[in-house]
Order: sequence, then structure tokens, then C-alpha cells
Amino acid sequence: MRKVKTQDECILDSPTGEGEEFTDSDPWRVFRIMGEFVEGFDTLAGLGAAISIFGSARTEGDDPNYMAAVETARLLVDSGLSVITGGGPGIMEAGNRGAQQENGTSVGLGIELPFEQGLNEYVDVGIEFRYFFVRKLNFVKYSQGFVIFPGGFGTLDELFEALTLIQTGKIRQFPVVLYNSDYWGGLLDWLRGTMLAAGNISSPDIELMRLADSPQEVHELILQGLSRQASWCEKSAAAARAATRLALKVR
Repeated sequence: MRKVKTQDECILDSPTGEGEEFTDSDPWRVFRIMGEFVEGFDTLAGLGAAISIFGSARTEGDDPNYMAAVETARLLVDSGLSVITGGGPGIMEAGNRGAQQENGTSVGLGIELPFEQGLNEYVDVGIEFRYFFVRKLNFVKYSQGFVIFPGGFGTLDELFEALTLIQTGKIRQFPVVLYNSDYWGGLLDWLRGTMLAAGNISSPDIELMRLADSPQEVHELILQGLSRQASWCEKSAAAARAATRLALKVR
């Protein structure tokens, strides 16, 4: 059976110089990319304040992290926030499920993958993207904060992209909360003990993240991060940017 390439694979392929149909060429893909941006912007323009929930697609429904994600989404919706996930199974499904159960807006931003997946049954507003970078931009553009549950490479990708954007001042007033200190504690220890020790980040960069061990803690930290009166995330981001400028001797 011939493997069908995803659109991300096609656009990342190195040019071969061989002739190809125009509809398979990079210029044509530019129009597809534009179309995805338009669809995302048009669909989500009226969403209002929203929080994205990330985590493993492999988490089962009886896992404590799954149940915590359901409750976290319920609490966020109860505070007037919408919930955005990647639209797939596991933690993503849990986030959509909690939002839908609380009669909130449950958004799923899916992605074309080489294996079958599709949007989960708890998505009310769904978009399926071909390109990861378009999808990721929509996550950041329409979220006011990220909640990071235990996950794998994709979860880490979203986490570190958000941290980079905050550190460099591309996004502001943006809380990032890591759920489950047992899971994330080793990563934070490594960041402090290895990356910080090597001088590749500064102490304030670590403060861009907060740990939480209950849905109630996540909820409280997100609301604090969004509050103008208690914006720990903006203070942390300002300190991180200042430390980066100092390290680079930029005045």
C-alpha cells in the first residue's frame, strides 16, 4: 500500500528539480496555507478569552490526569473562559469533555497525521489543519494561557514555543501552568541544574512556569495570571526579558 504524504511532509521535502504538477508545487501550497489561516481566523475571531489545554493523546479515560483535565476545563469554563485543545484523544478529549459538560465553548484544533485520528466527540467548534505551524499560530493567537498536562514531544513543543515567545516579548500576560509536579519536576530540575548552570537561560526564565497539583490550583493560577491586579506572569516575563538583554549585553 502506497504511503500518502501529509501536507507538512510535502512542504518540508527538499526540492528535487523534477517536473511536477502545479497543484503539487510549493507556490500552490502557499494558497492552501493562506486558506488555513483564513479559516482559522474566521472561525475563532469571536471566541473571546480562552485557555489551551495540552497533554498526551495516549492518556486513558481512567487515568487521574484525564479526570483532572476534565475538572480543570469545567472550572475554567465556569469562570467564563473557553477551552481549546488539539481536538484528539487523551488529555485533549478530557479538556473538551469538561468544557462541553459545563456548557462552555469546546474548541478542537486538529491536525492531519499519517495515521487516523480525527476530532473527538466533545468538540463543538472544530478545525482540522494540514500544517502544524498554522495550527500552532492559532493556538497562541486565540489563547490567553496554556495548561500543560503530562505529555510527550508534541506537548513539549507547545510548552517551549510558548516560553520562547514570552521570553522574547512576542506575547505578554500569558500564564503557563504545568499540572502534576511529580511528572514535570524532573524537567525543572534539569533546567535549573543543567541549562541554567550552563548560562543558557537565566533564573527568571524558570519563573515563567508555575506548577500545580490540583484543578483548583490550575484554575487559581490561570486567573491570577490573567488578572491585571495579580499578574505574576507579566512580572516574570519582564524579568526574563531583562535577564536575556543583560546576558546578550543589549542596552
